Amino acid sequence: MGVHDAPQWLVPAWVRACLGAGATAPHDEIERVGERLLARWTEPDRRYHNARHLAEVLAHVDELAEEAHEPDLVRLAAWYHGAVFDAAERASYAHRGGEDERASAALARLELGELGVPARAVDRVAELVTALERHTPAPGDDDCAVLCDADLAMLAAEPQRYKAYVADIRAEYAHIPVEEFVRARIAILRRLQARPRLFCSPLAHAWEEPARQNLDAELQRLEKELAALEAMPFPGAFGPGADPAEPTEDAQD
Repeated sequence: MGVHDAPQWLVPAWVRACLGAGATAPHDEIERVGERLLARWTEPDRRYHNARHLAEVLAHVDELAEEAHEPDLVRLAAWYHGAVFDAAERASYAHRGGEDERASAALARLELGELGVPARAVDRVAELVTALERHTPAPGDDDCAVLCDADLAMLAAEPQRYKAYVADIRAEYAHIPVEEFVRARIAILRRLQARPRLFCSPLAHAWEEPARQNLDAELQRLEKELAALEAMPFPGAFGPGADPAEPTEDAQD
């Protein structure tokens, strides 16, 4: 997805959020920063963490906005939460994927400050972005809960959309060998399963059950794939170019 393929409402929504947060820069300057930021989200190597993901997170923030104290700051944090991204860092996937929250927060501080957003609001946006390293909002931090829930909402997608998400994640990290990726993905799923709850804001509680069903189904499939990989007598036993981490139609159902 390129910049011209991204939803047309994204940059106008960015401008509204900046103005709502107190930006004092001219309208065209705010637009230019938004377009530059959108260009980051449409870099060619992004197969999941792209403009579609950004649009979905923003839409989920809107769903939960009545629970947020400062929804425009949450929206700005959504724009920046994956602004700095590098899927090529192989060792990072099991820990935080390619998203660099600290670098993204630093970018938010720089750009929002230059747009005249008040310092307190800039600090808060950076704080929200950094909080996504762990997706564990502090008790009573409703804005952080809304952002975390919006970012994780894909886990509760209907099954076909969840399958597409899983395929996009694998494509984004296609440079990682199959067994290494499967083990890393299993570790992530188990950490998510171990949480007492995945979603913190009351309006997102309805997402809990479908999300856990998706996680359970994916984990069962990956554990079977890992067992098959470990049983392989030699690398490539599935044939040239085969990727057992890519589910068959039967495995996906």
